[in-house]
Amino acid sequence: MITRIKGQLIDVQSSEAILEVGALTYALLVPAADVPELQSKVGDEVEFHTIHYLESQSQGTSFAPRLIGFSNETNRAFFELFTTVKGIGNRKALRALVRPFNETATAIAQRDVSALTDLPEIGKRSAETIIAALHGKVDAFAGQAASVIEPMTSPLYSDAIEMLMQLGESRKDARQLVNKVIALEPDMDSADQIVQATFQLKGKS
Repeated sequence: MITRIKGQLIDVQSSEAILEVGALTYALLVPAADVPELQSKVGDEVEFHTIHYLESQSQGTSFAPRLIGFSNETNRAFFELFTTVKGIGNRKALRALVRPFNETATAIAQRDVSALTDLPEIGKRSAETIIAALHGKVDAFAGQAASVIEPMTSPLYSDAIEMLMQLGESRKDARQLVNKVIALEPDMDSADQIVQATFQLKGKS
């Protein structure tokens, strides 16, 4: 089993990195989130932490070996956990994980259905399934944000974000504002209260 590989990065496409290792050239599947950074490293020596698996071909009549490459062991471990969710296979996870893995882990820790449905191929039902399966298991990947911010019920949290977006905030800025408010006032029980508190917070900054 191949768990780590180092070589010269020859090319990076939308979902694949080409790595030259001595006389051998490997094609590695890579998460969408890693593609921009990898494209800036073409020509450099890079190291991938890998998952080696067999992918079904021709409706299961044959199998092809595949390598998935990650920039570090933590991302590999999160991917392995993420793909334990029913309906989330390796290929779907690679396409869906377009944001830094710690942000996706934080969304799961906060039960943020809206953030997860922003990911490609993740609808509301899939987002709810992911949260049900992984909530309580991702704090180590989410980092400090998950431990500081109190988990919110999805409708309340999402409604506040949507209201701020209607008032002109980007989704990213709206989410950050709501996170800050919840960290300061975890007992708020309505989206209106949260939105009003974000105005006060912005007024102080």
